[in-house]
Amino acid sequence: MLEVIWGTSQDKPISSRLLAEDLAKDPAIDGYLYLGYPVIGTPTGPLKLDGLLVSPKLGLVAFDLVEGTDIGEFKPRQDEIASMLEVRLKPHPGLKSGRQLKFDIHVVTYCPAKPLHPDSVDPYYIASRAELLDVVNSFAWTEGEPVYKMLVGAIQVVTSIRAGKQKREPQKPDSRGAKLKRVEDSIANLDQHQSQAVIETVEGVQRIRGLAGSGKTIVLALKVAYLHAQNPTWRIGVTFNTRSLKEQFRRLINSFTIEQTGAEPDWDCIDIINAWGGPGDKERDGVYHKFCRANQIAYYDFGAAKNKFGDGKEFQGACADALATVKDPVDLYDMILIDEAQDLPIEFLRLCFASLPPPRRLVYAYDELQSLTGTSVPPAEELFGVAPDGTPVVRLNQEDGGPRQDIILEKCYRNSGPLLATAHALGFGIYRDKGLVQIFDDDNLWTDVGYSVEEGSLEPGSAVTLARTFQTSPEFLQSHSDLDDLIQFHKFASSAEQAEWLVQAIKKDILEQELRPEDIVVINPNPITTKREVALPRQMLFSSGINSELAGVSTAADVFSKAGAVTFTGVFRAKGNEAGMVYIMNAQDGASGWDKTATALGRNRLFTAITRSKAWVRVLGIGPNMDVLIKEWVQLYKNDYKLKFIYPTDVEKKELRVINKMVGGKGKARRKSVRQQREQLLQAVQRGEVDADQLILELEALKNSGRSK
Repeated sequence: MLEVIWGTSQDKPISSRLLAEDLAKDPAIDGYLYLGYPVIGTPTGPLKLDGLLVSPKLGLVAFDLVEGTDIGEFKPRQDEIASMLEVRLKPHPGLKSGRQLKFDIHVVTYCPAKPLHPDSVDPYYIASRAELLDVVNSFAWTEGEPVYKMLVGAIQVVTSIRAGKQKREPQKPDSRGAKLKRVEDSIANLDQHQSQAVIETVEGVQRIRGLAGSGKTIVLALKVAYLHAQNPTWRIGVTFNTRSLKEQFRRLINSFTIEQTGAEPDWDCIDIINAWGGPGDKERDGVYHKFCRANQIAYYDFGAAKNKFGDGKEFQGACADALATVKDPVDLYDMILIDEAQDLPIEFLRLCFASLPPPRRLVYAYDELQSLTGTSVPPAEELFGVAPDGTPVVRLNQEDGGPRQDIILEKCYRNSGPLLATAHALGFGIYRDKGLVQIFDDDNLWTDVGYSVEEGSLEPGSAVTLARTFQTSPEFLQSHSDLDDLIQFHKFASSAEQAEWLVQAIKKDILEQELRPEDIVVINPNPITTKREVALPRQMLFSSGINSELAGVSTAADVFSKAGAVTFTGVFRAKGNEAGMVYIMNAQDGASGWDKTATALGRNRLFTAITRSKAWVRVLGIGPNMDVLIKEWVQLYKNDYKLKFIYPTDVEKKELRVINKMVGGKGKARRKSVRQQREQLLQAVQRGEVDADQLILELEALKNSGRSK
């Protein structure tokens, strides 16, 4: 099957779409067709490839697209494409034999507006719509699957993006440092599905959802770099709720832009900017503050907003007031990307939307299980309002074969299956004595985010068993250590006892297990008590000669961790960051609340804290609420880290916190599922796996039996 990844192709939209349609007519052509990707740095500036086919049958075929009928000087264009692709691919040892690539690079000038091209001569191929399939089918790939996989990885141009900043050189082969190095080496590359999310570009709103560790932040950062390389004059804003993400965004955008174009990005065109912001230098600025300044309206800082709009409604009220005051907002950017949308008020998302010129290019990413504020992101159809005729301004139901408007990242690149199942079991309250505290609105989201239904069904009142698979939680994330070492729960009689155990464990990690101090993060779920609670263990570590930092307090506000220091943090600043070893102290604070909403909020903090880990987690706590968490985890452990529960009825769901709400409820979900099954069936017929004639007979029989009832 041919999978099309839609990059930016605004300058050649017709020929791009016709190329995708014409190649799809041959079911034997499989692989990936990239449109408007990659961008390659050349001495004269970035070169954007119009189209690139990577196929296990046909090999590597680049397309020079012609939108009208004037082909022009196509030979120099083809020569440059072939030369630059060769330069891009030769640094990959597995693709070379001596000094030459192991395969040919084919280039085709595709001009669908002209009927015939008799002047097509090897190696300068030209094709009309009628000739395209004959031309591409004259090529063949002879190098086998291993080289093909290396070629796909090289084309994605994302190697080493995730790699650590410092080279890790452990001396003990079985130390935690050595194991962490192997894990980091394995997750250094994006897989094909995630790279599609980077490249696919929508002229309008795009939503990206995914589990913690699925790479939403990295996808957004690389998307910025890709779009900046394609459109260097665009003003692009990147905003978020956690200030410590700023340096991570800057590093990723810088690295990927250099890989794409050979040059650093133009930082005058890219703002990595806070959501709220305030007066002062550029580092203090924010989208809301910039909106107020550009539109010459009153700006509210936190204190003024609290006085006017009330406790807990400061940012929501400030953004709502700004939107109500300004009827025709000034355009702030050509595109805005929002990370951690679940922790930002919907009024802020609307403010970003209103600050963009048509077609309002807005990308927002979120995972509601990581919501630390209790807010819920409504469906896009509700979020951005309705037009004068009553229809939604935004619909995320793209079904015409174009770029995806709603992307779900199902694979987890950070957390092992047992670790993620623990986070979900506690987050949802799967094994809680008093029952669930929250649930997905769309039942199919369980499978969308990478769970398989082992027993039962996702139907109201049905017993169901859900499990992670190695396809969505790669095996290497857990095989590096014994299962009992991946995650542990420990209860203590007092804070002093908890601190003593924590400090001794950290000392062992560093002095015996070859973890670097910066590999270790200690998270306190309650942000109000963090500064007080971490004081004792930090003092004890200092007395032992181990440095530590309290993120955002002893470090700059935009810095999460420092080399040579253990990071202590509240859960808010931990968002979007990761570490090899995560210690959660005072986990009992996340076990309960005065009602189900508060309980869900506390459990989301635990979910977020657990999912910061790339390898190991230690959950520490005090008192009876810690017994509650341990009891739930033991039940999960006995069930082999599978989620076993009775799926709630619609009536029961009304008593729960419902997340990832959708328009149309189950009816829409079922229609979507039916459409997906229909597409899979049609593809099976095309591949010859299903007999179409026999299927028609069976459908007719089913139809007739229905009439006779």
